[in-house]
Amino acid sequence: MNATPGRIQPDIGAETSVSSNKKTQVIAIYGKGGIGKSFTLANLSYMMAQQGKRVLLIGCDPKSDTTSLLFGGRSCPTIIETSAKKKAAGEAVVIGDVCFKRDGVFAMELGGPEVGRGCGGRGIIHGFELLDKLGFQDWDFDYVLLDFLGDVVCGGFGLPIARDLCQKVIVVASNDLQSLYVANNVCSAVDYFRNLGGNVGVAGMVINKDDGTGEAQAFCDVVGIPILAAIPADEDIRRKSANYEIIGTAQSQWGSLFEALSIAVADAPPVRPKPLSQDQLLGLFKGEAVGRGVTLDPASFADMCGVDHIEKPTLEVVYEGS
Repeated sequence: MNATPGRIQPDIGAETSVSSNKKTQVIAIYGKGGIGKSFTLANLSYMMAQQGKRVLLIGCDPKSDTTSLLFGGRSCPTIIETSAKKKAAGEAVVIGDVCFKRDGVFAMELGGPEVGRGCGGRGIIHGFELLDKLGFQDWDFDYVLLDFLGDVVCGGFGLPIARDLCQKVIVVASNDLQSLYVANNVCSAVDYFRNLGGNVGVAGMVINKDDGTGEAQAFCDVVGIPILAAIPADEDIRRKSANYEIIGTAQSQWGSLFEALSIAVADAPPVRPKPLSQDQLLGLFKGEAVGRGVTLDPASFADMCGVDHIEKPTLEVVYEGS
């Protein structure tokens, strides 16, 4: 895979490059934590592999849980943790230490620091540097899917958008304000870097746990991005996901849904979104749902002290004519 370094160089650390030739589609998937990115990606990647595509799934979440559904609940060694252990032992990391396969899907986890012991964004940057050392530019895949947190705004998590390291972005959201707030932030980032000459666009949204209330649909209509799939809020899906069961198969009742999603993901062109203001985003919801009837009541210094406050005369000398 031939690298094309991004033209935009924000201050987020060392130079990093990711393959982006015409054959390989590098797609970054963003969404609020817990919204179902890993669930969506595990089933999407599995379906793509069953269709004969060569797929690499890379978890870029410090929780390192992107591949857990794919591997039946098992966690795989992360690139960052494995690299640290191998370095301490004076050994080199090889592909088999960090990349694992299931039914044609190749998968790995970048990993991240333990709580309070480092910056997750820097961990992402370091992880991609290690990928380069493992020969990432020479790997040959039809699709590279990157699973990113969307509600973390430090530089490393915006790496694919800021550095043109992917061709397009997909957002996963639901019909709730917080997940759409994150989706809007991702759209804002794409729009910002397009203004600076970037090329990444948004291919569309996957609505997960769709309860039919329509807020996500309304968001996509206003922002100008398509809906690639709507995964229903169904008890069968919830139960199978909780049991680490893949449903993106031809034998599953949900197979046609993920088959259609795989086609949409492949064919959807990257577009420049029109992000919303906070008030516009709130306008997608009913007033009772987001508390728009609440007014902001300014606090006083006396409120902050918790006692009656007596204004004292200033000791400042004021000169006439000043």
